[in-house]
Amino acid sequence: MGLGYVLLKRLQRERRRRRRSRHALVPDESIASPEKRKGSCYQQDDSPRSGKKMRYSGPYLPEEMWQHIHSLMPMKDAARAACLSSAFLYSWRNRPKLSFSTETMGIVEGTTDFIRKIDRVMEKHSGIGVKALTIEFNGLFSTKARSYLERWLQIAVTPRIEELSLSMSKGKAYYDFPCSLLSDGSGSSIRLLDLYCCTFHPTAEIGCFQSLTRLHLEYRLTYVEVRGCSRLRVIENKAPNLHSLHIFYQAYHPIQLSFGESSLVKNLSIGYSSVLNHACAELPYIFPNLETLTIRSLGEMVSTPMVPNTFLHLKYLCITLSAVTLPPSYDYLSLVSFLDACPSLDTFIVDVSAKHPENDSIFENPSHLRQLPEQRHDNLRNVKITGFRSAKSLLELTYHILENTSVECLTLDTSFESFRCSPGKPGRCSRMPKDDLMEASKALFAIRTYIEGKVPSTVRLNVVEPCSRCHVMEPFTVETRK
Repeated sequence: MGLGYVLLKRLQRERRRRRRSRHALVPDESIASPEKRKGSCYQQDDSPRSGKKMRYSGPYLPEEMWQHIHSLMPMKDAARAACLSSAFLYSWRNRPKLSFSTETMGIVEGTTDFIRKIDRVMEKHSGIGVKALTIEFNGLFSTKARSYLERWLQIAVTPRIEELSLSMSKGKAYYDFPCSLLSDGSGSSIRLLDLYCCTFHPTAEIGCFQSLTRLHLEYRLTYVEVRGCSRLRVIENKAPNLHSLHIFYQAYHPIQLSFGESSLVKNLSIGYSSVLNHACAELPYIFPNLETLTIRSLGEMVSTPMVPNTFLHLKYLCITLSAVTLPPSYDYLSLVSFLDACPSLDTFIVDVSAKHPENDSIFENPSHLRQLPEQRHDNLRNVKITGFRSAKSLLELTYHILENTSVECLTLDTSFESFRCSPGKPGRCSRMPKDDLMEASKALFAIRTYIEGKVPSTVRLNVVEPCSRCHVMEPFTVETRK
């Protein structure tokens, strides 16, 4: 900043001195006549657009250094320097950081004047090398500015841009951010995205924001989805209208969530390695108004109990256990604590996608089923367990639900199919390995042995088997020990 300012002042002083002397050098005369050049390190240079400009002829500096010096100047000083020096003019047309506001643009006489000044700069900018673009309308955004703004964004948003900040006018017309500008790799380099009073609807065509480290969205924000950001550490939200949040990433650390005491988030989907522990310890206090909750545990799992009556408004709960292999000590019956924590729960879904150790089967340990102290959950109506196994603690969980709830529909799905065929339509079910077919056979036998006789007449039991059209499953039998 200091060197650029000094050079600018020297340029201005030299220009004033030459005006007073009224002796202008012709373009080549300064080179051919050292005597006339003596005492000054600047020369005039012809420019087809702006006439004669001062050209620095002092100690040689690389072009990259001139561009760096110019980039450190404030916008107003950089613009003045570009009017005085052809070297700085080139740098101005390739300036990497563009910041437009009433502060950087000087006095503006309303929206039209503000747009005119920005447009004059953007028309002369090549669009090459822009790394940061900031536009703050500060009450000056209007319908008239939309077409201009989109043209400016088309110039500046390239695969090299790293920071993009747009601030519209609160209470006036909101700007629908054109997410298509971030496609074709233009969004892959962005590290900072800051949108104020904008609507933002990214689509799958945009691709992954693989470099994004900071996202700031304020006002009109209702839905946020974050996937695959393994380095993400903090999500802070101050948007009053956010009601849906979806976070999924492959990492062992929890994300620090800051949403304020009056968070109105009603729908939450969250998935990472230690999410069950996080859900038990923190989520009820971060999101006290949740109505739907989807939890996907991707790694190590332990049986952590919930505090009763912490999700007072929750009506829908889905827990997916998708670790590679469950630990032998994992206890499905511990999930009853989630029912205790959700007195208003209507729908409870457990998706068992993880592999099981062989010794957790009821047929490996045929002791009596455990029973917990009676605790009624009379609002529960629908329960579904997909990937149902013969695990003893899973049978205990099912039995507890039948004994202590007012469930109307119980679905036990023993198939492991991500896709299921339909009669009369082409295509087959997804392939099931031999081990999964054997486990499904054991699960069906366990249901017939331990569950069907416990189902009250008021409960509709649905047992889903692997597709007989696409799979051949051998029946499971228990050998009688002598």
